[in-house]
Amino acid sequence: MIEYHPYDLDIDGETDVNRRHIEQIEEATRGKDEIRFAVISDTQRWYDETEDAVEALNRRGDLDFVIHTGDLSDFGLKLEFEKQRDILNGLNVPYVCLLGNHDCLATGLDVFRKIFGEEDFAFTAGNVRFLCLNTNALEFDHSSAVPDIQYIRNEIENVPEGVEKTVVAMHAGPFSEQFNNNLAEYFQYYLRQMPDLQFCVYGHGHNLSVDDFFDDGILYYECTCAKKRAYLLFTLNADGYAYEVVDF
Repeated sequence: MIEYHPYDLDIDGETDVNRRHIEQIEEATRGKDEIRFAVISDTQRWYDETEDAVEALNRRGDLDFVIHTGDLSDFGLKLEFEKQRDILNGLNVPYVCLLGNHDCLATGLDVFRKIFGEEDFAFTAGNVRFLCLNTNALEFDHSSAVPDIQYIRNEIENVPEGVEKTVVAMHAGPFSEQFNNNLAEYFQYYLRQMPDLQFCVYGHGHNLSVDDFFDDGILYYECTCAKKRAYLLFTLNADGYAYEVVDF
């Protein structure tokens, strides 16, 4: 029998995962000319498939890190986050997790912050700045700026030395029901102020797609859910970037 309470905040196991893994990513990729990372998303309730994804990613041997674009949980329960964290800890490379809309249910936001960290964060891998943003405006009742334009502006004004390119990750993409689409044009305007914006990645829709939402040449790559057993693979170097969908 499994006993749980929907408002349980007594975390078992490690916390502050994103911060510690970011330190590892930045140290391991310092000075690298080529960065390779995978994107997974929406692993909610699909624990076996998540384990298979981890095994498939570990077999590669050529990744620098993994980005999970959110919805680790289905109901925002502590046990869901802990189970997903423990599975993802089996990765041979560091990973970071973004906040999904399902992760905001019950006290999920508080659990996410304890286990993984703040919902808006950034890190540098090689010469690339990765901007990881909360875009779940509907779950925040539009009571605060989501996406947080001021956070993006602060990043623009404080680009770390050596950064030449930018990649943006989020859970819900522009023009979805979760995104505050009143801010969509401003969102893209400010993203383009970052150094050489390459592309954006997101999840939420449980499908694979590639869209130029703003007709400006910046592509948005959607990652499918774990149930459909695929991840995205990106390689960035001096020649640009390469993109691949990998089934597992």
